[in-house]
Amino acid sequence: LRAAVLLKDTKLLDVKLGQLPTWLAMRDFTPGGIVGALRRGHDRYYNKYINVKKGGLAGVSMVLAGYVLVSYIWSYSHL
Repeated sequence: LRAAVLLKDTKLLDVKLGQLPTWLAMRDFTPGGIVGALRRGHDRYYNKYINVKKGGLAGVSMVLAGYVLVSYIWSYSHL
């Protein structure tokens, strides 16, 4: 049981290839779990790049680059 608890709290980059199916089975794929994961990702991004004492253009430029990429994909959907 202790190994399962430790594996559940492990980040994706720290999971070994043999443990990947077990780690994926422990994830919460309900709508609430997905919304929670998106919220945690947004909070992590915001605190790392936007909500800083000495800000730069990195966070804003990543959002802008993402917008340009998505709009390009939408415009050229035949590719």
